[in-house]
Amino acid sequence: MKIEPTALPDVLLIRPQVFGDERGFFMETFHEAKMAAQGLRERFVQDNLSRSVKGALRGLHFQNPRGQGKLVRVVAGAVFDVAVDVRRGSPTFGRWVAQELSAENKLALYVPPGFAHGFCVLSESADFFYKCTDFYAPEHEHGILWNDPDIGIAWPVRDPILSAKDSRYPRLASLGDELPCYLPGA
Repeated sequence: MKIEPTALPDVLLIRPQVFGDERGFFMETFHEAKMAAQGLRERFVQDNLSRSVKGALRGLHFQNPRGQGKLVRVVAGAVFDVAVDVRRGSPTFGRWVAQELSAENKLALYVPPGFAHGFCVLSESADFFYKCTDFYAPEHEHGILWNDPDIGIAWPVRDPILSAKDSRYPRLASLGDELPCYLPGA
């Protein structure tokens, strides 16, 4: 497995080693020691799986306090996955990075605490699996409007299927204490 930085250095792309033959394939999706040797030393405490239909957009979500890092991958279908730096004072505040994740490309993305996360489904449906570094805490859940023009995410959908909650989130510029603080070197 190989871990690479993205355009936002704290967001990491994980390329697994895949062993295939006429029977199918095998790959490690998580190996604590191998990831730690490459700098990803997070402790994961909760696993989640969601299924969404084509055109569904989930996000942009974050928790503060009790931020959640997420190790995300797609086990069926394909998604356009996005991370946005929402840490006040960060040199990359408000910048975003995206990666197509699919069952075919087998890539994973690590989205650290302090980043909003979201995805939209590109295939007929997608099964989205993710590990979290802290437990879900609804009282600390926040979000940003998926199409905030100040962020300018180039989503591959024009009229996504949204939850009522996701459609009502505020723009990033209107948030204050809800946002986590950037801690250099943390």
